[in-house]
Amino acid sequence: MTEQTKTWETDQKILVILAHPDDPEFFCGGTLAKWAREGHTVTYLLLTCGDKGFNPTTTPDMTPEKLCGIRHIEQAEAAKVIGAQPPLFMDLPDGYLVPDLNLRRDVTREIRRHKPDILVTCDPQNLFALYGINHPDHRACGQVVLDAVFPAAGNPAYFPDLQAQGFEPHMPKEVWCSLTNQPNTSIDVTATWDIKLQGILQHKTQVQDVDKLIERMKSRRTEDSTDEDPRYEEKFRVVKYG
Repeated sequence: MTEQTKTWETDQKILVILAHPDDPEFFCGGTLAKWAREGHTVTYLLLTCGDKGFNPTTTPDMTPEKLCGIRHIEQAEAAKVIGAQPPLFMDLPDGYLVPDLNLRRDVTREIRRHKPDILVTCDPQNLFALYGINHPDHRACGQVVLDAVFPAAGNPAYFPDLQAQGFEPHMPKEVWCSLTNQPNTSIDVTATWDIKLQGILQHKTQVQDVDKLIERMKSRRTEDSTDEDPRYEEKFRVVKYG
């Protein structure tokens, strides 16, 4: 597996397409913070606003509509901490993402609109995560993003209606899949781990116990490091086209 420090020699436009608010921070916040501090432009596009991320039994006054608005604000604050641009949202229904042709067209449009050099999403093949079963939205998001990248985003024969609207074909140079069990690239994020953690903590509606979260995140140090001198990595499956 390749270990990378400074990833690119020139500034890159990086588009992060994930399913929910807090996914960027949890999945790859250390890497995104590192890239932002290296001078790269990082933009988030979230497919949903995470409007079902609450328990009506314990928070009976919450509604999906209310939570959607709160999570927009939380994600904006987290993006500031990471060093990303103000986040963008498609506001699709949380929990119901399906990688169908309509969503593929929509994602293809956004890739052509933003024209990223680097595209970040998550691995659609990861059925299981540290917390149990991986959320279906995560898998659906990764699948539709990869399907949009190839073969659609760079080929004018796909979705010609988009080109008629002014969205010219565009192919990212690299696709980085986070939350993967098939990594081929690791990034040392020790220097930005605390920034990642502070970004996660902006998602107050999703953090039930701050102390337990901090303890859990600190326990994710690499096996070759110690509690006194921890080292942290984030792993990706990277596909290069350029």
